[in-house]
Amino acid sequence: MSNLNAAVSARSAPAEAPPIAPALSGRAARFRVDARLLPLAVTLALFVLMFGAGSLLFDGFFSLQVFLNLFVDNAFLVVTAIGMTFVILSGGIDLSVGSVIALTTMLSATLLERHGVNPAAVIALALLLGASLGFVQGLVIQTFQIQPFIVTLAGMFLARGLCYLISIDSIAITNPFYTRVSALRFSLPFDTSISMNVVIALVVLAVAVYLAHYTRFGRTVYAIGGSEQSALLMGLPVARTKVLIYTLSGFCSALAGIAFTFYMLSGYGLHAMGMEMDAIAAAVVCGTLLTGGSGYVIGTLFGVLIFGTIQTLIMFQGSLSSWWTKIVIGLLTLVFCLFQKAFERGSARRSASR
Repeated sequence: MSNLNAAVSARSAPAEAPPIAPALSGRAARFRVDARLLPLAVTLALFVLMFGAGSLLFDGFFSLQVFLNLFVDNAFLVVTAIGMTFVILSGGIDLSVGSVIALTTMLSATLLERHGVNPAAVIALALLLGASLGFVQGLVIQTFQIQPFIVTLAGMFLARGLCYLISIDSIAITNPFYTRVSALRFSLPFDTSISMNVVIALVVLAVAVYLAHYTRFGRTVYAIGGSEQSALLMGLPVARTKVLIYTLSGFCSALAGIAFTFYMLSGYGLHAMGMEMDAIAAAVVCGTLLTGGSGYVIGTLFGVLIFGTIQTLIMFQGSLSSWWTKIVIGLLTLVFCLFQKAFERGSARRSASR
């Protein structure tokens, strides 16, 4: 029995939540960075390179407000991608997030404008709906052992279809609370400001980093992504955690939908089309393995910032189509997938040589 426990522990060790700081041991390790930080370092370097290139090419690009606008214009994507990161870390996928965002905007607009429901009740109901949809998807995935791709694809069609049952037209939001929150700005030094959505995104990011790296839930997520069978043999609550992961993703999608509603001040069934792919790309570009078990939540933020930087570069350039954002993000996603594969092979060779 002791041999079995030792073998299980050895198999599961790589799946533990990686530390924020590099692991150093011995005099030689003093100058060596943890290999797991390499994808995150590449993402950070790419962001700095792209932002620096924009500063050289366009006047006015290198300013604090332009940098802060990356957060202002993509705060809802940050929240969505954080929920998606937890799903991918566990070895799953969630294709329903964009549709849940659209459903949240439609539900909010309808309740506010056509039924006069209190904004606090609307927000609470939207968050409950998103978490409930995620919970049901996670329950189906775990109970019936169906591939997450299929279950969340069905969830995507369901949520998008519900949008059009509510209305096929766009519904403008004129509720005073929503318009005030939409216009609210928090002043920062050098005559700059951020919106309420940025505050929401940063709070979600801080909570997510804590959950991923400092709680049993986070360690179990990494363990499931590394080897679900090993996690089961270790006695970890795999079934409960998998359901909670999709519940968290649904909650984050609904919260992103609320932020998107503040940003757009409208509800529409076509909102957030393809945002699930943007969220997946942001997670992958930051170094999160699609096979699960490796990645950093903080890296997702830089993945979104790269996305926003590409959008800003295209806007400053003026003549390129906005679709170039999708093209560049697609190419970056492919490159980082190849980089991940090379990284995995290199790690396997190093482990075999020891």
